[in-house]
Amino acid sequence: MSYKWLLLWFEAPLQSWGADSKFDRRDTLKFPTKSGVYGLLLSAMGASGEQKELLEKLSSMEMQVISYKKENEKNLLLIDYHTVGGGYDSDDDWETLHIPKKSDGDKPVGQGNKITYRYYLQNAKFGIVLQIPIELKDSIDQSLKNPKYHIYLGRKNCTPTDMVFRGFYDTKEDALKELQKISKEKELKEEFEVLEGKKEGDESFYINDVPIQFGKFKKYKDRLITIIKKT
Repeated sequence: MSYKWLLLWFEAPLQSWGADSKFDRRDTLKFPTKSGVYGLLLSAMGASGEQKELLEKLSSMEMQVISYKKENEKNLLLIDYHTVGGGYDSDDDWETLHIPKKSDGDKPVGQGNKITYRYYLQNAKFGIVLQIPIELKDSIDQSLKNPKYHIYLGRKNCTPTDMVFRGFYDTKEDALKELQKISKEKELKEEFEVLEGKKEGDESFYINDVPIQFGKFKKYKDRLITIIKKT
């Protein structure tokens, strides 16, 4: 067998999993993205920069997401108010590029603060089952036990409140059995699952969340997924 199955548990007061939102509105999907999960792994490994070779090894690996909730629990979306563009030095050529401009391109009066919005899932819980190439297994295992950099669930203010790393397994079935034990202990039920490819489900669509290059100039490719509702 050339790969193992990694089991992760994502639970926190706030999570945010953006796929294509930019600028003043940062939406979140209702489930973790592949780019977000890989970002967490690379952060734990201390792998900064573009990491094209490492991402190429991971890009074709299968990922399954299962969303959980308590009985009668509602899905809540938090919209957080932010401002950006303040505090930059207008005399610095690089910093002035970050200051929002007026419609005619001129500098605004004052600091040029701009209102932005950040969207978050509240009290979400996910199980992630992910294929990992066997040659990366030991490195990821040690990194998740002793992360080089902080790990977070989508954004840096989304700190996990339970153990993220739940072990490696020889088969996907074994990982899913362990996930059932976790959800049973927490008295949770399945809400929906996200599978890769075209499956019999409620909806299938493409999402641009497979990273092929991180760093300053990020690049992604599309992935076909299917959502299957459980409740």
